Amino acid sequence: MESKHMKIFSGMSNHPLFEDVCDYLDVSPGQMEITRFSDGEIFVDIRESVRGSNVFLIQSTCPPVNENIMELLVITDALKRASARSITAVIPYYGYARQDRKVQPRAPISAKLAADLIVVAGASKIVTMDLHAGQIQGFFDVPVTHLYATPVIINHLREKYPNGELVIVSPDAGGVERATEFADRTHSEIAICYKRRPAPNVAQISNIIGDVEDKHAVIVDDLVDTAGTATEAARVLLSKGAKSVSLCCTHGVLSGPALDRINNSDIDEVIITNTIPQQENQKKSEKITVLSIADLIGEAIRRTALGESISALFT
Repeated sequence: MESKHMKIFSGMSNHPLFEDVCDYLDVSPGQMEITRFSDGEIFVDIRESVRGSNVFLIQSTCPPVNENIMELLVITDALKRASARSITAVIPYYGYARQDRKVQPRAPISAKLAADLIVVAGASKIVTMDLHAGQIQGFFDVPVTHLYATPVIINHLREKYPNGELVIVSPDAGGVERATEFADRTHSEIAICYKRRPAPNVAQISNIIGDVEDKHAVIVDDLVDTAGTATEAARVLLSKGAKSVSLCCTHGVLSGPALDRINNSDIDEVIITNTIPQQENQKKSEKITVLSIADLIGEAIRRTALGESISALFT
């Protein structure tokens, strides 16, 4: 898809995904150098003309979150000042999304703050995937295309469980809508974990609503961070008679004790996508399967550039 009016650039957050997207689109990666001064400040040198071009900038705001957000802002500003016609920020993983409301009287809404910064820097459109809360789309004062990794994950589940016998499990009441969509597409039953948080980062699951006996339980969520809820849910699901437990999440944040918890848990498989690049020790885990969303991102970019429907990708 060569076009002199479309160019694709990326920050440093997820270069393998960037290269895979360029391969799907059969376009050359945009030429840019990112360096840091001795005090840590970021400097960007865009080494080709973008004047009058429709630019797509791929950058996940994953850990290190603040570094990657700042890099996104600096590159966007550089593209704007280089007279790009439009700048579409393609953010496969949107950091700070869990801070989408005031949880106490003097708390920030950091998801809104990050959205404001990205728009002020010069982004004219946003493409992102599986936001933690759908209402975050409204935090941006520019058009937002919200993608879902559902088709990629469901294809994997169909190959792994060709005979069905699945039950889709929501880890809490807030995830029921997502679990219902998975259940509808896999023709499965649904179950819900009854979860309480007695303290921050501590999950207690006291019961399961729904029948999981003699079925392969698949927990679905938008992200897995420390894996505390998932490993606790797996223990309870197996005690209720589930044959096996898998976890499906779009974003594998996997911070802190996540890897040890997963490796030592009753979970058979943790299925994530490559919206966030995995560290070497995570790649060695036999329990973690990483699915690629490069083709999905690439197709969304192609359709955005050509003005075609995005929703048709998910019907």
